[in-house]
Amino acid sequence: MAPRRRCPVCQSKEWHKEPSSGLIACSEGHVLQSYRNEAAEADDLGQHTYRQRALKSGRKKKEKESKANPKLYHGDRGRYHYLQCLQLLLRKQILALVALWALPAEFEILCRDIWALHLSLLPHLPPAEPYLHLLDTRGEARPMLKKKASGLSEKSSNGGHTSQEDFAENSSTESSDSSEEDPEMQELLRENSASGSSDEDVPDTAQKSTATQKSVKRTSADRYDSPASNIAVLMLACWTMRIPVMYEDFRKIIELHQLPYMDPVRFFPDSLTVHLTKSTRQMLSPHRAPTTLLVHRLTSRLARLLYSTQGVLTPEVNAAPILWRVTRSMGGTPVLYSLTKTLTRVLSLPLVLHHSLAPSLKRVKQRDPDSHKYDSVPPEVAFTAASVIVLKMVYGLDGTSRLPTDSNDPACALPTLDEYLALVRGVGGTEMESQAEIFRSDTHMSVGDLSDPVIDEYLDFCEIALLKPGKDLRNILDDYFPLGNRAPDSMPASVRQAPFPPLFANEASNEDATPVPRPGQVYTIYNSQDVLGSIPDQYEVILSRAARHIGVGDDYLSGVTEKYERRLVRWWESEKRKCVEIEGEEGG
Repeated sequence: MAPRRRCPVCQSKEWHKEPSSGLIACSEGHVLQSYRNEAAEADDLGQHTYRQRALKSGRKKKEKESKANPKLYHGDRGRYHYLQCLQLLLRKQILALVALWALPAEFEILCRDIWALHLSLLPHLPPAEPYLHLLDTRGEARPMLKKKASGLSEKSSNGGHTSQEDFAENSSTESSDSSEEDPEMQELLRENSASGSSDEDVPDTAQKSTATQKSVKRTSADRYDSPASNIAVLMLACWTMRIPVMYEDFRKIIELHQLPYMDPVRFFPDSLTVHLTKSTRQMLSPHRAPTTLLVHRLTSRLARLLYSTQGVLTPEVNAAPILWRVTRSMGGTPVLYSLTKTLTRVLSLPLVLHHSLAPSLKRVKQRDPDSHKYDSVPPEVAFTAASVIVLKMVYGLDGTSRLPTDSNDPACALPTLDEYLALVRGVGGTEMESQAEIFRSDTHMSVGDLSDPVIDEYLDFCEIALLKPGKDLRNILDDYFPLGNRAPDSMPASVRQAPFPPLFANEASNEDATPVPRPGQVYTIYNSQDVLGSIPDQYEVILSRAARHIGVGDDYLSGVTEKYERRLVRWWESEKRKCVEIEGEEGG
């Protein structure tokens, strides 16, 4: 830094500039000589004066760097990747079911076809494969851009002049290239152009309706592309192959982690999971098994759309084995099975997934409906409700005993009420000790109440449910919980069940004894909508046991039973009117 000049008069180094005159003076007021301040400002310039214009700099502003992870997929590409994960999950579920239930190889082929139809029937169709995005990431030029670039280079090489021969040659090559394009790509382009032109012709009301539909928020469980839809595809395949399976069977193997459903991301390869966002992981990882009504709603919707759009008719359920399973789970006998089968024929219960797949009801009057309420319930729910009605007709289940007076009455082939209720309680208690009920997610289990064999089974179950499978996985249970050698049982402790004890049949009452209502003579219908009411203990035992076996709530089964009871009353009244009319015609 240059030293400051001293004032030649007072030798001061402090200088300042006068604002009015522009002269420089020291602190004592001496004016600095030989200093001139010129202002070269021109207000009026001539016509030919050179004037330099200030230009903006071409520097680009720095854009804010995104902190998003480039490996995560969003938008259409994220949804396409999500559907790929669902498809991989479905393949693993098919392999697990084939090995678990010894299904034929055609089951996998059938599931593939139903899955393809299921994707085409989604409310929002899946996006196309991101092929162009893959080319961009690899640094390759798109096919159309290659053609344009080659054409521009030829024009530049010819000096910007093209002859008619070159033009004809270029047009012929373009036509040949277009003919060699993939027909599937042409079909996609044609659909895109058609959809673009059709959107312009849609009226405002339709656009508003679609906007309102998109604004409706649905939970992940109600989505038609959720993991529960995979179970619907598997269930529909079982119906098509006439396999007598119930929705509760899927819940049991899901709870036991024998069927991949809960937290399936750990089964996916790392190259697939690295692109999943947090929300997509949550959608792919349900916390609990789907309910019976949820899977039935998805399955019935898929079967209805397959019939209405593709003409694919799903056959009826294989009713006989399912009806026997329902009857046997309630401690029933072949007599109860026969009576329930007769009642289902009287009630005209449809054996299809949706009431639209069955013939409509006969309409005598114009106001008569085409179908009954609860005609679209799961078949096992309908069979269970019919068996409950039969038990109410035989035993009453209202605190008053019923005794048959005729030895030919079917009630004589059924056990007494006390023995039957004891059997139902015993069957329920035995089932609660099974592995499927002990390891159920909604069971409040205490490890201190379990026996040693059941604890061993629970540790094996935790190893399957919590650890990621792998070939190089160490046996963690043997490392941290070493046990002594024990002779293996022939059957796991949670699977052993005691056979049903022998039961004694009802005896016909004597006519001289105290009069007791006969089976079916007095019948009580309970209103399922009465929240303040109560039902007898005998009826509650039967209802709770039946509802738990098929995986529905007590209130839902009670509502279905009430509707079937009132339908049976209407049928009985119509039969009595027909008898009266026939007697009147014969008497006249």
